[in-house]
Amino acid sequence: MKKIWFKGVSILIASTLVLGMLAGCTTKENAENGGKEGTSTDKTVKLKVLHNWNGSSGTDVDMTPIAEVIKEKTGVTVEWEYTTGSEVEKVNAIFATQDLPDIYTGPAWGGELDGMIKAAKEDQLVDISDKLDKYPNLAKSIAKENVPPALYEKAIDAYGGKKYLLLQNQPATDKDGTDWLYGFYVRKDIAEQIGVDPQSIVTKEDFYNFLKKIKDANLQANGQPVIPFGGFSNGWAVGIGNTMFYGGAGYMDKGDGTLENSFFTKEYDDYTLYYRKLIAEGLLDNESFTQTDPIAKEKVSQGRVAVLAAHFPAIYDASKEYVKSHPGSDYIPIGPLERGGVDPSRPVDLGIQGNNVTAITKACKDVDAALRLLDFLASDEGFLLVRYGVQGTHWDMVDGKPTPKQEWFDKFAADTSSTLTVRKSVGINIGFESMTGRDRLNSVGAGDFWLDKERVQAMESARKILRPNGVNIVTGYNPGDVIMKSEQWEMLKPSMDKMGDVWKEAIFAKSDDAALKLMNDFRNQMKKTGYDEAMKYTNDQLKGKDVVTIQMPN
Repeated sequence: MKKIWFKGVSILIASTLVLGMLAGCTTKENAENGGKEGTSTDKTVKLKVLHNWNGSSGTDVDMTPIAEVIKEKTGVTVEWEYTTGSEVEKVNAIFATQDLPDIYTGPAWGGELDGMIKAAKEDQLVDISDKLDKYPNLAKSIAKENVPPALYEKAIDAYGGKKYLLLQNQPATDKDGTDWLYGFYVRKDIAEQIGVDPQSIVTKEDFYNFLKKIKDANLQANGQPVIPFGGFSNGWAVGIGNTMFYGGAGYMDKGDGTLENSFFTKEYDDYTLYYRKLIAEGLLDNESFTQTDPIAKEKVSQGRVAVLAAHFPAIYDASKEYVKSHPGSDYIPIGPLERGGVDPSRPVDLGIQGNNVTAITKACKDVDAALRLLDFLASDEGFLLVRYGVQGTHWDMVDGKPTPKQEWFDKFAADTSSTLTVRKSVGINIGFESMTGRDRLNSVGAGDFWLDKERVQAMESARKILRPNGVNIVTGYNPGDVIMKSEQWEMLKPSMDKMGDVWKEAIFAKSDDAALKLMNDFRNQMKKTGYDEAMKYTNDQLKGKDVVTIQMPN
């Protein structure tokens, strides 16, 4: 990473004592990264950063060792705000109320990204196009060759030459791509108790019968019935069963080379009725779509959920305290389950397109300080600092590779709390990680070497089961990005945004007929707001291009 040096003022000591530790700060980039001397500042700037990830959290320590180094290198301290509800609602709220942070960082997809694009087009964000030559790490993170083409057109190069958004955590190389191992996981002890091998569950019928067998076993935990199938907050991520019915990318090939939004297909109807059946028969936790994250995790920590849908790290962290007191109750993968219309020998298609977009809002009190901070974090030096801690204190460079100090490895390993209290007290696993430019954990770093060996082993075991044929990184065009450019989009978007809500309403319907009527009525409403015309535009624009129609959650 590029180095940004902070030099203490060595003159006017008497005045410094009177005025209160006047600090000087200059920025300097590593020669190998083509950096230049930056401007100097005589003060420390405090910037507020909104980390818009539901359930994310920081540390109780005012200044961690990592934050101290960042302050030394950049002259910036950060005041964090973490989101505990809907990320989309948070994006909309901050711009509606103008309660803006200095820097925003949040999910690089879906409604969250749409909200940030809208803010950019309304000049709610700072245009950094004329400043990128001074901040080479930021320029590199959004260079055309480093951003998936559809995302580049949609979010980065979409403002007539202006640049508002930075893409963070996009893999710098193929080996840097992180597969979070989304899937269905079952408690090992429960699978053994009911006598079913989780790897024998392949079809949607197998999965249904498995959940029914769990329910019929009348298992109890903490004085309450065991829930056959559950998730985390606000329905995350119980809906990933959609991939058993269709490709999972949101749009399907109709068979004639043209595309249709999956919401309009029979496969979507089948998916909806399947989940309605799970709800109606008490197989899926009916609180899944309304519960908070603490409540969801409490159910897991009490041993009350048999099957969870999410990515591996979330399940591992939420369950480890229960597993510690109940050996053999760890969650293991189910399947791999069938993927609708996909050859089972095909590698798993993953859309790894960065975790975050970051932007400086128009309310930022010091844009240069914000850029200085972000450019340092995106340098190799900043990347290693944030991911591993302070070099020489927490880790050393050995034979050209970062290597953890045993003392700190042991301290982190001894911390079994679900919030990783000790690691966060150093400054690791908090919001800074979302703003470190391109992901170079394997190409520049040495992997996530702070992970305990049991966790690494468990994750590799899950990978062997869920990814028997490897993975394929999706780089094609997403129709959802293209339809936004249609003339009908402004009228159509409110309906598109409600499709998920309609689906949730449908799965709680009193009957299959009622569920289908609800969705068909809504489809007709969408057509009245220009859906057919917008899809014709989308198909015309994507003719002859590589289009994403198969994608597993990641």
